[in-house]
Amino acid sequence: MAGKEKHNLAPRISNRRALHQFHIDAKLECGIVLVGSEVKSLRQGKATLQDAFARIENGELMLHNAHIDPYEKASLVTNHEPKRSRKLLAHRREIERLAGATSQKGTTLIPLAIYFKEGKAKVELGVARGKQEHDKRDAIKRKEMDREIRRAMSHRQ
Repeated sequence: MAGKEKHNLAPRISNRRALHQFHIDAKLECGIVLVGSEVKSLRQGKATLQDAFARIENGELMLHNAHIDPYEKASLVTNHEPKRSRKLLAHRREIERLAGATSQKGTTLIPLAIYFKEGKAKVELGVARGKQEHDKRDAIKRKEMDREIRRAMSHRQ
């Protein structure tokens, strides 16, 4: 079966801004319900998670404000709404655990990435708390110091 290998060439769409603006306490991988044109568009890497968030509504996990570009080769009838709400697939126990975690003040569910795993679209959710301005500055300072240390170490060798 050497010729039947599947290569996962679809890009990983990540929410880099979320890591700058939030402390991530826990992560969860869950499935996402998509229509055909959304899958095609995601495989081309045409999506953004910039303002996206997840919420538990009526016992179901929903993803809001995730923008998936319309697939240009699909007809107007079969194409999808770019910012529609999408259902996320997770076990009931996981949803209850997330509900408990987000019931605390200042916590929310943020999508960190959308990617394909074994041919199925997955969303990595993070239970997040907002960073304050001084936390963001500290993180930037730490990154710059680490970068300078690596630079100095590479010059030594």
